[in-house]
This record gives sequence, structure tokens and C-alpha cells, in this order.
Amino acid sequence: MHVHDYVWYITVGLLLALLAFDVFIIGRRPHEPTTRESATAIAFYVGLAIAFGLGVWAFSGGRYAGEFFAGWLTEYSLSVDNLFIFLIIMARFQVPRKYQQTALLIGIILALIFRGVFIAVGAAAINQFSWIFYLFGAFLVYTAVHLAMQGENDDEDYKENAVIRFAKKRLNATDEYNGVKLTVIKNGKRLVTPMAIVIIALGTTDLLFALDSIPAIYGLTQEPFLVFTANVFALMGLRQLYFLLGDLLRRLIYLSIGLSVVLAFIGVKLVLHAMHVNELSFINGGEHIKWAPEIPIWFSLGFIIITLGITTVLSLYKSRSLKAAEVANGTSNGQSVAGAAGGGELDEATTAARPQDDVDPATKAEIDGLPEPHQTDVKKP
Repeated sequence: MHVHDYVWYITVGLLLALLAFDVFIIGRRPHEPTTRESATAIAFYVGLAIAFGLGVWAFSGGRYAGEFFAGWLTEYSLSVDNLFIFLIIMARFQVPRKYQQTALLIGIILALIFRGVFIAVGAAAINQFSWIFYLFGAFLVYTAVHLAMQGENDDEDYKENAVIRFAKKRLNATDEYNGVKLTVIKNGKRLVTPMAIVIIALGTTDLLFALDSIPAIYGLTQEPFLVFTANVFALMGLRQLYFLLGDLLRRLIYLSIGLSVVLAFIGVKLVLHAMHVNELSFINGGEHIKWAPEIPIWFSLGFIIITLGITTVLSLYKSRSLKAAEVANGTSNGQSVAGAAGGGELDEATTAARPQDDVDPATKAEIDGLPEPHQTDVKKP
């Protein structure tokens, strides 16, 4: 796929214009976007990605369009998984809802810069060393196994990375937010606000996630232009998706399992491709391994769509079953408590209704099986 320089310039220029528009809108009035606002923005970005893919199909053919769509879906799914960590970061730093949008936007801009660097390095490495596919493939399989073993509890085990710990320890910081400002002057000293720490957390966290996502998309396409645009389109609507789904993301309890299957598949695909173009002297004498199959992009795209579809359906079904079980247990416990309370009230009422005071001591003793207490004779006047 040959991409002219002017196509790169136009694409990057349009994407920068979209980012500038986002910055202008949010900077003018920081707020928590409404459901309608978020849904409209997501529909716009998804439609834009689909239109771009169709444009690739029209100008470069179905193969490259399939590579773009496969890469975009994979990156988008991995980005959705990242939202779990973003939710935890926002909650841990107690970021006010109306400022979360700004923090996410700056974090996404940093992520785009970091990923751009990763993509350039990856493209250079692939062009120079074909064995890098072995490394990428093995790393993705390892990541898939690690992700599958952690499963749905992965997001609850979030720990601050070394950069965040260093920033919190070394920077003079205040515990109070001052709008969306990153620094504030107090008593003549410039202090870092929690917003700056949050942005560092979001940016560095996505940088760590890029270690998985960039090799994954290079397993689907080796075209830097498609790798870059797929990443950009996957990140563009991430901020609105955060507000649209919110806590509903936790209903996708099997998402990590589904992503582990996708990453393992891409890892195997990379290893097979590395074998197909093998140049390592200690493997097959440095010759290409001809029996190693090349998995076609249409199969990869179909596998990704089916896997993510099954994962979503099973997750929603499981979360629905768990919710129904919780409701049933709550109702059962409520009835038990009510019954116990009712029984207690009945016993108290029955006890209160007994004419104990009207029973003479002899009868009491006989009923209780106790000897009659000693009575002192009192002569009535």
C-alpha cells in the first residue's frame, strides 16, 4: 500500500483539527456531557471511522480495508478495556465529574503522542528485522495468558506505576482541585494540583497499554498509515464512551477473557507470519518455512467480530443472572427477617397476653415444675 505524503498531511491535519475543536469546546465550558451529547459524538466518530475504511476500500482495495477494520475493532476493544482502569483512577483521585472530561482529553492527547512514537519505532523495527514478529507474537501470547488468568478481577488490582509514585513523592502537591489548573500558587509557593497527577496517571497508564495494542495491530497489518489511523479512530471517541457507559462497563465481566482470546489469536498469527518470512539461521537453516500458513485478513476480521460478539452476549447474560440472583437473595432475606421480626412480635404479644399476675403462686409453681416458694403467713386483719 503506497500512501503519498500529501495523504499523510491531510489526514493528520484533519485529525488535529478535530482535537482542536474538542479542546475549544471543553475549554470554553468544562462540564459533564449528557447522554445525548456523548451518544452523538460516539456515533459521529464511529461513522467517521467506517467512512474512512470505505475510502480505503475504494482507493486501495478490500484487503487493506479489511486490515483497517480489523485493527480498528481490536484497538477499540482494547481501549474499552482501558476504561475500567480510567474509572478506578478517577474514583481514587476523587476527580469532580465536571472536570473528568478535561482530564480524559489531555490524557488521550498524550496517548496519541506516545502511540505515534511506538508506531514509528515498530515500523522501523519491522522493516529492518523480520524476526521482530517472533518477539511480538510471543509477547502477545504471554499477555493473553496473563490476562486470562487474572480474568475479571484484573481491573480491581490496579496499582500506581512508578511514574505516578515518583510524581506524588517528589512534586510539591496540594490535595485541593482548582478547576482544571495543573498548578496553583499558595503562600508564595507553586504547587501541583491533583489534576496534574491524574493526567500523568492516565497518560502513563495508556502508555503501558500500548505495549500490548501496538504489537497486536501489527499482527493484522504492517502498514504504518493503517496502524496510525486505526489507533487514532479508536481513541477519538473514548472520552465520550467513558461517560456514556460509566458503571455499565462493569457488566462486561468477560471482556478480559474475550480480549485474551483475540490477543492469543493475533500472537499465533504473528508467529506463523514470522515463520513464513523466517531469516533466522538457527531456524530451518535461515530459510522460509513454507508450510507455515498465512492467515487471511477476512478470517482475522471475522474471528475478532465473532469473539467480541460472543463475549458481549455472555457478559450481559451473566451480569443479568447475577443481578437477578442478588434481587432474589435480597427478597428471601427480607422475608426471613420480616418473619423473624413477626414471630418475635407474636411471642411478645402472647407473653404479654398471659394472665400471669392473676395466677396464684401455687399454680405458678406447679406449671413451672418448681417447688412452691416458702410463703410467710400473714394474718389478715
